[in-house]
Amino acid sequence: MPYTDDTYACPCTHDHEPTLLSFEVMPPRKPSLEAPFWKTVDSLLGVRPDFMSVTYGAGGKDRSNARSTVHRLVADTPIQPIAHLTCVGNSTDEVVSAVYDYLDSGVRTFLALRGDPPAGENSWEPGPGGVGSATELIHLIRTVEKRRCDAHPGEALRSAFKPLTIAVAAFPAGNPAAGTTPAQEVERLLVKQAAGASFAITQLFWDPDVYASFVERARRAGVTLPIVPGILPATDPARLRRVQDLTGIEVPEHILAALSDRSDQEARYAFGAAFGSRLFHDVIDAGAPGVHLYTFNQARPVLDILALVGVGADPDRFPASPSDTRA
Repeated sequence: MPYTDDTYACPCTHDHEPTLLSFEVMPPRKPSLEAPFWKTVDSLLGVRPDFMSVTYGAGGKDRSNARSTVHRLVADTPIQPIAHLTCVGNSTDEVVSAVYDYLDSGVRTFLALRGDPPAGENSWEPGPGGVGSATELIHLIRTVEKRRCDAHPGEALRSAFKPLTIAVAAFPAGNPAAGTTPAQEVERLLVKQAAGASFAITQLFWDPDVYASFVERARRAGVTLPIVPGILPATDPARLRRVQDLTGIEVPEHILAALSDRSDQEARYAFGAAFGSRLFHDVIDAGAPGVHLYTFNQARPVLDILALVGVGADPDRFPASPSDTRA
């Protein structure tokens, strides 16, 4: 059948405002991208998200920029940042140093990831005494927090007032890079939960049933963590193919075809907003606690989705239309 924007438009007449709304951003890689990056952040803050996660880069290559970005979010914005931490590209001492640095700056939420292998490498093994998994990373973060609380009563009070939370990744369709099935990913999530994870954010998916069935399987297995669905706006076929290559998660051909048929960028934005808003509604209807949107440092695609589900910016604070930036 031919696909139009109406094919993907949500048939619901009611608006959803999730209990949690969050974005993922990538730290600017060079000084010339600083100003457009923070303009994008300001636009995203206009819809009052609960938190904003900052990526760490494959192999930890962006860790310096990531840390300075997180520091500024803590100091200069009302947002609660999630600091990504990865095992790949970091020794245990480097991870410990990063955790202390983040905690000293006021960070109270981390995303613990094993991380992607460095560019040009298909696999990765930790060095002697290194951190080899997200589960080990959770233990390490919790250990550093305990040491701080044991060392000073003020830290213990701060921890009681603002508890440390640790997010982890979930792969609702299985993890192609690891060769795992959804059932195996549920088992991994159970291990992360036992290690002290607070909630999970999923890898992207294109079918709401993939998310709903994974959550149902996880609950039957004993996972009690909130599982937040991650959504990537479908506005750029080239980007979707790159993400497919990186994650191994195939983009449905009808989505790529629909975007390829629209050479005008405005038409692609309209398609992405319609498709994304329907997916948004579907996962909320399936019981999702909220939605995490992968921005690729572009404000408009995610804000277009949110506008269609009734979540808008504060016009008094952000009267101008958001501009798109790439970092």
